[in-house]
Amino acid sequence: MSDSLTYTPPEVWTWDSENGGKFANINRPISGATHEKELPVGKHPLQLHSKGTPNGVKVTIMLEELLALGHEGAEYDAHMIEIGDGDQFGSGFVGINPNSKIPALLDRSTETPTHVFESGAILMYLAEKFDAFLPKELPARSECLSWLFWQMGSAPYLGGGFGHFYHYAPEPYEYPINRFTMETKRQLDVLDKHLADNRYMIGDEYTIADIAIWPWYGVLCLGKQYNAGKFLDVDSYKNMQRWTREIGQRETVIRGRAVNRSIGEKNEQLHERHDASDFDGGIGVKI
Repeated sequence: MSDSLTYTPPEVWTWDSENGGKFANINRPISGATHEKELPVGKHPLQLHSKGTPNGVKVTIMLEELLALGHEGAEYDAHMIEIGDGDQFGSGFVGINPNSKIPALLDRSTETPTHVFESGAILMYLAEKFDAFLPKELPARSECLSWLFWQMGSAPYLGGGFGHFYHYAPEPYEYPINRFTMETKRQLDVLDKHLADNRYMIGDEYTIADIAIWPWYGVLCLGKQYNAGKFLDVDSYKNMQRWTREIGQRETVIRGRAVNRSIGEKNEQLHERHDASDFDGGIGVKI
C-alpha cells in the first residue's frame, strides 16, 4: 500500500484557502457570518432553511409525515440554502445556526421564536411538539433515541470520511479509502443484523430513527450515494435492501426527498416548498 504523496505535518498548522478540493471555497477554520443577508420569510409558522442533502432530507420527510397524519401545524415553508454559494454564512442563517450547517428551523408559533439546528435535534423537537414518531414507553423510546444518536455519530464517517475520500477528494488515496470503507461496511452490517429481526429500527413502529437513518444508509444501499453501490457490495445487505425499499415507497418520503433538491431530473426537484400544491404535477423522487 502506498499513497502518491508523503505528507509531513508542520509544527503549527496554517490555513491554505486554496486547499480542500471541491469544497475549498466554503471550508474554513473559523465560524461566523461572512456577509449580511436576511432570510426570506414565508406564510407558515415553521420556516425551514435547508438543502436536499441527507441531513436536510431527514427534516422534510419528517414534516411530510406529520402532515400526512393530519397535523396542520406542521405546514412549512422550505427555503433553499445554496451551500456551494456560501448562503449558510449569511448573517440571517448564522443567527439561527451559529455552526453554519443545514438544516436550520425557525418555529414562529412559540411566544419567542424558537431556533433549532442539527438535524437530530430538529427531529426530536418536531416529534415532541406533535407527539408523533417517538415511542412513549420508556424502553422503546430509549432504543429509538439510541439509534437516532447512533446515526448522528456514525454518519460523519460515511459522509465526511468514506464519501469524501472515495468520491470528492482531488485524488484517490488508498489508506483513507480503506479506513472509511471498513467502517462504512461495519455500520451497514450493524444495521443489517438489527433489521433481520425488526421491520423498522424499533420493531414494528416507524419512528424518527428510521427517518434519520434512511436518507444516509438507505439511499446508500439503493446505490444512489457516491456511485459506490458496487464498490460496497450493497446488494449483499439483504435486510437493509428490504427495509430501504419499503421506506422509499412511502409517498411522504418521495415528497420529502424532492424538497430543496437541485440535482436529478427536473420532476425530482422542488427547490422551495410553500404549499402542498407545490407537488402537483407528480414532483417527487421515486425509488
